[in-house]
Amino acid sequence: MEKSLFTKIDEDFICENCGKKVKKLGYTCRNHCPYCLTSKHVDINPGDRQEGCHGLLEPIGLEIDAKKGYVIIFKCKKCGQIRKNKAAKDDNMDLLIELSARH
Repeated sequence: MEKSLFTKIDEDFICENCGKKVKKLGYTCRNHCPYCLTSKHVDINPGDRQEGCHGLLEPIGLEIDAKKGYVIIFKCKKCGQIRKNKAAKDDNMDLLIELSARH
């Protein structure tokens, strides 16, 4: 059996982009700020905290996946890497709609 590359880390944090306190999700791992949708480039594989970059991941677009639903596309402001993550139930819907118009 193949080992999962997903490490569950669901914790509160302060968003480095907008400064708001972000509560943990409770049903899965919180990956980004629900207010401004910004994330941080800290993982190589979800939850491993092994990425050395630590740049801010700016939301640049949105995809709709048949299984995952809304998927936010991020670009690291420091290294330029593109990452994707599923939107959370409490994400700012106005910003998600705005992102969908960009991509």
